Amino acid sequence: MIVRGLRTKNRRFWKGIQMERMKREEKAFTIVELLVVILIISMLAAFVAPRMFRGLGKAKRDITKAKMANIESALFRFYTDCGRYPDDSEGLEILLSVEPPEDAEEDNWHGPYLKRSELLDEWDNPYIYVEEGEITPGSFDLISYGADGQEGGEGDDEDIYND
Repeated sequence: MIVRGLRTKNRRFWKGIQMERMKREEKAFTIVELLVVILIISMLAAFVAPRMFRGLGKAKRDITKAKMANIESALFRFYTDCGRYPDDSEGLEILLSVEPPEDAEEDNWHGPYLKRSELLDEWDNPYIYVEEGEITPGSFDLISYGADGQEGGEGDDEDIYND
């Protein structure tokens, strides 16, 4: 009987150890489970990321157009103060000047009209100012050459003109 009692206690002991192992094994992830989760996250990122970056390009174009509207407003204030738009030799730099141009009256001058950072588009390229507009005849043209900084292009590289 003593032998029989030891066997029973021994079985309970080993069953307890097996239960502990099973509990420990259930708490951890297997390498296959981790790989499946990583694969699912990668696939989601592959579908979502291009849409996010496409939206980023559109946002930069929209901000560039808004900055162009600010420059147009500054050019109209310059026109009100000086009776003319800046010529091509003065360019947009005259809008940063504290001193009035030679042909303007000091009493009418209310410059500077812009900050230097406002003369750069969202791709850190300078805006192009054309006194005699080709796109808007009878007025001036403001142009941003887009992401590539060169004339022409498509998508994010497409040129942006004032309205």
